[in-house]
Amino acid sequence: MTAAPPPGCPAHASTGLLPLAAATGAPDHREVYRRLRAEWGDVARVELEPGVAAWLVMGYREMLTLTRNEQLFSRDARNWRDLREGVVSPDSGLLPMMGWRANVIGADGPEHRRLRAPLDDGVARIDQRRARRQVEALCEELIAEFAARGSADLVGEYATIVPMLALASLFGLDSAGGHELLRALIALFGSADDSQAGNRQFEEILLDTLRERRAHPADDLTTAFLDHPGLRNEAEHLQSVVVMISAGNETVTAWIAHTLRLLLCDPRFASRLHGGRLGVDDALDEALWRDPPMNNMPARYALRDTELGGHRIREGDCLILGIAAANDDPLIRPEDELTEPGNRAHLAFSAGPHVCPAQVPARLITRTAVKTVLHRLPGLRLTVPAEEIGWRPSPWTRVPTALPVAFPPAPRPSKENR
Repeated sequence: MTAAPPPGCPAHASTGLLPLAAATGAPDHREVYRRLRAEWGDVARVELEPGVAAWLVMGYREMLTLTRNEQLFSRDARNWRDLREGVVSPDSGLLPMMGWRANVIGADGPEHRRLRAPLDDGVARIDQRRARRQVEALCEELIAEFAARGSADLVGEYATIVPMLALASLFGLDSAGGHELLRALIALFGSADDSQAGNRQFEEILLDTLRERRAHPADDLTTAFLDHPGLRNEAEHLQSVVVMISAGNETVTAWIAHTLRLLLCDPRFASRLHGGRLGVDDALDEALWRDPPMNNMPARYALRDTELGGHRIREGDCLILGIAAANDDPLIRPEDELTEPGNRAHLAFSAGPHVCPAQVPARLITRTAVKTVLHRLPGLRLTVPAEEIGWRPSPWTRVPTALPVAFPPAPRPSKENR
């Protein structure tokens, strides 16, 4: 393998292409993707970090081709030419999200199906009624902390916390462990200098939890993974938990935040919602179309030279799933700004063998979080102009840095009524 270029080498200079993080962080990311489409077509060349380029697949049909053809487009990052040849540094902040791991995300074919089965089985065993009650109680507790104040940040004090504590509960972690995981995951998804440190901390916490559950089994998903006959060793147990929690937390945070932002900022949607024709589920679906939890998803790697979207793709090229752009493809995008209610043809959960296995619990957590805050805080309004909302830095997810709101202060409920 070719040695990695030393610092300062021209190989690390900018490619001159649009940095992917600049698209997700743009005030109007859909407009950025439309400009890319106008320049390149449905598959565009972008920069992941200085000196590292990739293809961003933005066409709806091209996305289905990419995700459904495992014989041509692999999920295994060991096929990534730039990684093999040292263009991507071993210290790169991209690797916690894009590097190969011995888990379901990095596998294809029969190995993927073997590692996927425990995840599907784990999701199937979730008691949805019990989980809904637990999430609602968690939401009530969080809201009670700021309801009497009459103001809050619905990202930092709510949307960021709900999914992690909900997932932590499913896996048998307490609240303190959930908050530790959350801090580590925010670093991991940022794909910046602290990404690898966040990844190490994240796995250390989960490994301690696995070993505790091996000694003291409980009625939780951690124990279910330990007992699953399809998982062969501690590394596979760990990586199964890693996938479920890491994939579920940041994405559900984004889904909650974007649904609330839609209700707070879009007068057309808000008026239709309050007029009674649309409900919370319609708002959830509209958020998935406009701002999918993963704006961009890593990655597929070409196993041989091919063509996609009119471009020559070389063996070993990296292709990013441009989910937000594909949802906005003129081929399938409705002319009306609002998607037809009930239309779930979006690609927010990807497609093909690697389609998200946890759509049902993700919707349960998100729907409960949105409904609870709307019920408990009537008169909710945003206190900054919508265009001033900023975004956490990441090439992958588009999460608001804050949603500052005001509402009529509510009396703090007594312990008996919580």
